[in-house]
Amino acid sequence: MWYAAADSGVRADRRGSGVIGVRGMKRHGLYLTCLLACSLLQGCAVGPDYVAPEPELPDFWHVELTRGLTTGEADLQTWWTVFNDPLLDRLILRSAQGNLDLAEALGRVMESRALLGIATGDFSPSADAVGSTQRIRTSENISEMIAKPGTRSDTFYQLGLDSSWEIDVWGRIRRSVESADAGLQATVEDYRDVLVSLYAEVATAYVEVRALQARIQSSLSNVRTQRGSLKLTQDRRDAGIGSELDVSQAQLNLATTEAFVPTLRSRLARAIHRLGVLLGEAPSTLFAELQSQRPIPGPPGEILVGLPTELLRQRPDIRAAERELASQTARVGVATAELYPRFSLTGFFAWETFIASETLNGDSRAYSFGPAVRWNLFDGGRIRSAIRAEDARTEQSLARYEQTLLRALEDVENAMVAYAQERERRDALARSVEAARKAVELVNVLYRTGLTDFQNVLDSERSQFQQEDDLAQSEGFVSQNLIAIYKALGGGWAPLASATQP
Repeated sequence: MWYAAADSGVRADRRGSGVIGVRGMKRHGLYLTCLLACSLLQGCAVGPDYVAPEPELPDFWHVELTRGLTTGEADLQTWWTVFNDPLLDRLILRSAQGNLDLAEALGRVMESRALLGIATGDFSPSADAVGSTQRIRTSENISEMIAKPGTRSDTFYQLGLDSSWEIDVWGRIRRSVESADAGLQATVEDYRDVLVSLYAEVATAYVEVRALQARIQSSLSNVRTQRGSLKLTQDRRDAGIGSELDVSQAQLNLATTEAFVPTLRSRLARAIHRLGVLLGEAPSTLFAELQSQRPIPGPPGEILVGLPTELLRQRPDIRAAERELASQTARVGVATAELYPRFSLTGFFAWETFIASETLNGDSRAYSFGPAVRWNLFDGGRIRSAIRAEDARTEQSLARYEQTLLRALEDVENAMVAYAQERERRDALARSVEAARKAVELVNVLYRTGLTDFQNVLDSERSQFQQEDDLAQSEGFVSQNLIAIYKALGGGWAPLASATQP
């Protein structure tokens, strides 16, 4: 009968000047008691409590730590400084400031922070301002029964607040916050993983640039040598002591070497373009800075590598997988809480009237408050199926974490093998280059004096060209394999005071 009360200006349960009264105070006390009881129950949280896994890791690397690898506490935060190349240091810094993949990863961190704020907000009560104006027409039969017979049309005005507060008895909200917080930490680790990959890619591309420049320089040097040999065969032919076959073979050898140079220059341009994009700049930006040739950045005499157990602390992808497992475990609790009733406190206060000028009058006040409960008693097994689904996702997350750990161990072992073996290969190639150069000098003397044919000259020059090119390439591979070790160890970032700050 609120229509009549609002229209007549008389509220049926009004107490004099608006004081609640004795029975109202008793009801109010009952509500407070319910609130206190629910608050005491908030220590309960259904679902499994997360316990971080403790995988068994080997105490040492399978690869024998020889050829410059030594067990010790590695300085992984700024590993690129071991190459002692100021330009590389500057490129690394610029990539951290401009790389767009890193900016995207940072955006995901900000998104996760916002999602955590949404989940945390469920702890607080919600309040909505409400207001409406409605034109209402009742039927003639009902209008005969209300306070003003014959009145079938009225305008209803409402202005007030509507609020609710869920009491987190079974920990549904707490598990949601727990999941969102672990999810935020996982995105922070993803950001760090992008950082690790970025620094390794920049350093790898830079080493490739220097290695290609060295290979081009070596090729051009061999071109000059082979042009000298061609000139020699032409002079001997013109003097009648050489053959046209020697000239043709010299031309073939020279053209083959000259044809190799454009391929290297094309690869050099692509490497420079790649560096520009990694820095978040136009692909051609770095041509001016990199056009002057510099030596290939070489590794120091000894490289410190940590123990396998340190991967759990250092590798961001392992840390991210562990945090994703924690987040997923909390979701099991969120799903489990749906089996139990939800308790909440609701409240409503408004001014309601059919007369606009009386909207804020005391007689237009309307309110309600009290506890509420909702319990899904029958859902066809959907809630329990949802719990089983979350359990299955948790098992998947655990398997993903263990697989990530195994792949990390594999990465380090492979990188160390490649580094050690490439150093052996580089040293052997250095010896072969020295021998090839000496052979070219000797065979040229013999050819000039007529003690050997030109085929031996060709074979020696081809071998020298191939060995010098392989040596320059191997020197680049040694440095790139060292970069791969630092990447596999998770180098390029340092733990911060806050786990939620990238």
